[in-house]
Amino acid sequence: MNIEELRTYCLSKRGVTEGFPFGPDTLVFKIGEKVFLLTGLDAQPLSFNVKCDPERAIELREQYPSSVLPGYHMNKKHWNTVQANGELSFKQLTELIDHSYELVYNSLPQRIKETLS
Repeated sequence: MNIEELRTYCLSKRGVTEGFPFGPDTLVFKIGEKVFLLTGLDAQPLSFNVKCDPERAIELREQYPSSVLPGYHMNKKHWNTVQANGELSFKQLTELIDHSYELVYNSLPQRIKETLS
């Protein structure tokens, strides 16, 4: 996965916006004004932070120690930094993005969810 594939995939999800609230080097994707993915534009290989269920986060870090790390500059209990270094397939990477999106979407108030439909 490269940065354009990541961007296209994230923007294909309902209600997603993108921006640079932390400066020109960090692309942020939000649903309902809540962050579900961040990525540095210059990272090689591509890496991104995604939200994750705490138990699943630990399992993923143990299973893929060179690709799934505690979230860089994030709450390490709830966020992972994922390295797109070839160890995880495109499908696995999109599943991690989907999981993050769903966690954040499900945490939104009903009134905000209704505006996204």
